[in-house]
Amino acid sequence: MRYIAPSRESVDPRVFARWPLCGWREYAAWMEGAHWPSIDDLNAAWPAGQRERFVAQTKALLDDGLHYEQRIAEQGEIATREANWHDLFNAMVWLRYPALKRALNARQMADIAVMGTRERSRAQYALTHFDEAGVIVTLRDRRLLDLWDEHDWHGLFWRERAAWQDGRASVQLFGHALLEHALTPGKLLVGKALACLATEGDVDAVAICAQGIEAGRLLRDPLDLRPLPLSGLPGWHPDSHTEAFHRHAPCYQPRREGRAYPLPILR
Repeated sequence: MRYIAPSRESVDPRVFARWPLCGWREYAAWMEGAHWPSIDDLNAAWPAGQRERFVAQTKALLDDGLHYEQRIAEQGEIATREANWHDLFNAMVWLRYPALKRALNARQMADIAVMGTRERSRAQYALTHFDEAGVIVTLRDRRLLDLWDEHDWHGLFWRERAAWQDGRASVQLFGHALLEHALTPGKLLVGKALACLATEGDVDAVAICAQGIEAGRLLRDPLDLRPLPLSGLPGWHPDSHTEAFHRHAPCYQPRREGRAYPLPILR
């Protein structure tokens, strides 16, 4: 069933104090203010020297005949519906993670050159899934990856819940559809994840993933993405502080027979 976001005036303000939306406080005025930000407001937030710009998605714009990705690649124009949650969150992700967005666009364009604009490759499906629901997970403890591989959600999110707070595991949310879904209180969120296993020192997982995506090493198939029930993370669901949630949450699905995940990115 297609998700329909609540109207701006009917959003429960408490959702902005809970993850993941509380992690985007630099855009609080855009999310929580009485009025929608304008296209000019969005563009004013770009750092100097950026090529891309948000443009209002109008009939006149769409009549240029260009694919959404082509318009970005060739003209730097990101078609954006005004007064629309989904596109507002997309703009916020562009502003925070431009290198990842550009990498996805470059890969989409490479496949459009082969497939045309009517057919899509499996890589394009993977790229779109990550664009909409992607998260990057950095782990510093191999045992957590083993629990994740086995879909041992009780172990990963309850027995090892401290790992998500002490730095052994961290999540960077990229998918703008996840932010939109978080507008509904208590909605169960499941991300499509790329995993990075950090062995020592500081790791810029976002830069590593952007480079891997653009080079075609990552997101070659939807099965390259791991499901991660984000609602199990501490503070991401009203009931995640109870053990019962981690035993019975509908978002905790068993691993399908024969399903295997790609090795994590090692750094």
